[in-house]
Amino acid sequence: MAEGFRLRVRYGKTGRLRHLSHLEVIRACERSVRRAGLPYSVTQGFSPKIKAAFGPALPVGTAGEREYYDVWLTSYVPARTVLERLAGASPAGLAPQAVSYAGGREPSLSAALTVARYRVLVASPATWPEEFGKVLAGVVGSGTLAVEHKGKTKVFDLARSLPEEPRVGSEDGFLVVEITTRIGQEGSLRPEALVHEALSSSPKPGSLIAVTRTDLLVEAGKEWLRPME
Repeated sequence: MAEGFRLRVRYGKTGRLRHLSHLEVIRACERSVRRAGLPYSVTQGFSPKIKAAFGPALPVGTAGEREYYDVWLTSYVPARTVLERLAGASPAGLAPQAVSYAGGREPSLSAALTVARYRVLVASPATWPEEFGKVLAGVVGSGTLAVEHKGKTKVFDLARSLPEEPRVGSEDGFLVVEITTRIGQEGSLRPEALVHEALSSSPKPGSLIAVTRTDLLVEAGKEWLRPME
């Protein structure tokens, strides 16, 4: 059986829908594909479903500006037509931003996407960025970070987990922390864990307001590329 046409969709996970689980996001996007009337392929087996593959999961409560999924079509539909149909069939918080066709031999999104960028918003004094930046640098300089999740403790090697130094700034009276992490099957450091550790070490109070994944990237030698533009 032919593989069909591999369509890649870039979308956002915003507003109240940032509280959806990864499974709920998958189901909502699949419903949008059905409602759009696209000629989607189905999987084999006793419980056939839409043939689709999604990028790395977002935690509940974390928003995403550039998220991706692939869906296979049985026949070609112009990308502009697909985008129009999906836009009309998707909830605003999961609206498609762009679509394009991907080559059949390209690696899966889960394998290709190994770098993620995040923006963490923290309520704090507006004059705090430089001070907090020093505290955060101290946490990163310690070399490791132990994170407890669901009763288990995982120790992250920060030199590997953070391919770039975090950046700290301010915007509209909030502290803005930009963090780049590596992602993979062995586990990914959540940016809020790093920020919480810095807050616990800081002499000044602060509380985390929101986390947004702003980009997902493919490592191509020394370059970091988006899986589609």
